[in-house]
Amino acid sequence: MSVKVEMIEGNKAKLEFSIEKEKFVEAIDQVYKENAKYFQVPGFRKGKVPKEIVMRNYGESTFYNDAFEKVANEEYPKAIEENNLKVVSKPEIDVVTMSTKEDLVFTAIVDLEPKVELGDYRCIEIEKVEYNVSEDDIKARLDEMVNQNARIITNNDQQLEKGNIAIIDFEGFVEGVPFEGGKAEKHELEIGSGSFIPGFEDQLIGMKVEEEKDINVTFPEQYQVEELKGKPAVFKVKLHEIKIKELPKIDDDFAKDVSEFDTLEALKTDIKNKMQESNEERAKSEKESKAIEVIVNNSKMEIPHSMIDLEVEHKVKDIEQNMQYQGLTLQQYLQYSGLKMDDFKIQLEDQALKDIKSRLVLEAIIAKENIEVTDEDVENKIADMAKKYNKDLAEYKKGISDSYKQYFKDNIKYEKVLKLIIDNVKFKK
Repeated sequence: MSVKVEMIEGNKAKLEFSIEKEKFVEAIDQVYKENAKYFQVPGFRKGKVPKEIVMRNYGESTFYNDAFEKVANEEYPKAIEENNLKVVSKPEIDVVTMSTKEDLVFTAIVDLEPKVELGDYRCIEIEKVEYNVSEDDIKARLDEMVNQNARIITNNDQQLEKGNIAIIDFEGFVEGVPFEGGKAEKHELEIGSGSFIPGFEDQLIGMKVEEEKDINVTFPEQYQVEELKGKPAVFKVKLHEIKIKELPKIDDDFAKDVSEFDTLEALKTDIKNKMQESNEERAKSEKESKAIEVIVNNSKMEIPHSMIDLEVEHKVKDIEQNMQYQGLTLQQYLQYSGLKMDDFKIQLEDQALKDIKSRLVLEAIIAKENIEVTDEDVENKIADMAKKYNKDLAEYKKGISDSYKQYFKDNIKYEKVLKLIIDNVKFKK
């Protein structure tokens, strides 16, 4: 195989591949063997039709496309690596010659990673970022813990009040017609939670068990279902049951029940410490984001749209995977949101562009500052992770693959460059 690489206008590369016909014929043989069972020709048993007979009956080029993919998928990545090309797009393939009688020739045009003209990154100014823990914050966390440990009891002798849990049947109508997803039975709803359409929960207050009522609401203009946006609706509601929360008293006994601490003061101190730690992480992340944004604005680079498209594809896959963990498919989410896939991708483009620019400036600084990761850095990171997950270090190491070690190295490299940036940043007064 031979490959010619030509740099062309617009920060692109054109690769011309010339692959021996014998390799292409070998790929055809592999494709034939993989697909022989699907071909039927009179006079032959299914799956036993010779390759030459298949090609004569189905066409000379029957196996060409699949054979081409086999060869290209093997040779293209090797050529990219051998020529040290930083490709940021899918290749535009053009087949020049493809037959069993001559060498396979094709070209691939790709976008290359854009060069970054770094601006100032050592003397930048950003707004000061700081989050303190207040008494209200501690009280709010305690209230959460109280609610999480509340005792739920049924009391059907009272009227429905804010804070109660209502067990209801409901069915919604727009212009007298029921709509999809607008009906439920024995639905559990905490009054005041704000989980329903604005105004719905407030109108339930005062209802008694077995009472029925029409609730009039208007869907928000920003509602996720397109055909319901801004539409007035009527929900027919029946109240079956009222549950109330019996809240525990916040004292030393409560602290003992919900934590390892013997006193309420000790629990409050622990809450404050954890909140402060979380706030420091939040502030650190925001300072890094603000600093990177300034550096990006100080720098120059031209991002090809193909690079944005590829980043969007990665984001879609990540989102799809996260949704699967929640038992939801991406298609279900799009349907629920009233979005088409193309519109969904367009919504991701701005963040994709921001992420690309951030990554490129950080990599440019890493190269300029010659930031490296040592074996000791990696060992320390592994030890920290083992401690974080309460794992035996030796056992934890056994489960770490080379690719995961590379992941650690990349993370450490970014940690180092971010530390360099933040150590030199100035805060506006």
